[in-house]
Amino acid sequence: MTLPKTYAHGEPCWADLQTRDVTSAKEFYAALFDWTYEDLPTPDGRSYAQAFVGGKLVAVIAPQSTLQEASGTHAKWNVYFAVTDAAALVRDAEFAGGTAEFGPEAVADTGVLAFVAPPGGGTTGVWQPGTHTGSQLFNVPGALAWAELSTPNPAGAVGFFQELFGHEVTEYPQDDGGTYSTLMVNGAEVAGVVPADEGAQAGWDVYFGVASIDDALRAAVAAGGEVLVQPEGGAGGGALATIRDPQGGILSLLEV
Repeated sequence: MTLPKTYAHGEPCWADLQTRDVTSAKEFYAALFDWTYEDLPTPDGRSYAQAFVGGKLVAVIAPQSTLQEASGTHAKWNVYFAVTDAAALVRDAEFAGGTAEFGPEAVADTGVLAFVAPPGGGTTGVWQPGTHTGSQLFNVPGALAWAELSTPNPAGAVGFFQELFGHEVTEYPQDDGGTYSTLMVNGAEVAGVVPADEGAQAGWDVYFGVASIDDALRAAVAAGGEVLVQPEGGAGGGALATIRDPQGGILSLLEV
């Protein structure tokens, strides 16, 4: 079990869910991951839920903005990369060929938040830690385990992340002629970049760990979710699948 207290610059460190129905989402993910919660107020008088595994903070379920609610946007998982200087990274985003979408904005004393996007799209969270360094568990059941960007411009995205985060890259040729790229920090693979299907928009696929992919899928369906991608991978760990929660949030599961 890995219990990181801090994350290196360029490592995925956190994920959160924005949804129109926090209460229903809490019920679904408690059934899926056995999460427990602490509810806290938002500045507009609503509430968000911190999610815990064994008393360790692993995620947040937050209400959508009023604009997202009004537009009918489905629930969405966001992934955040640890950075040493969010303001500098936002300034550099356009020079790297991408877009600065939001921030930087201080979140009390917990850290500094921003969103950027590489060429081709794919909103990417940026987190400069304060008192909150990220998930207190990683790559274990119920916690963030991997993140993967699907994009129509994988080469542009890889170059963007290399320039901003200093990622090293390993490329794996695929049977369809494409390439699966992994972003690396200190010699370890931390995230993936894959070509999007034709006509598909860019977006991050966030993976959470599960002890048994089959048990997790049964729990997801029983709680009102839908299996989008059936399990792939062999026995002994590493199997993965993709689900959609009742509010439309898409999440992948990885057997760890």
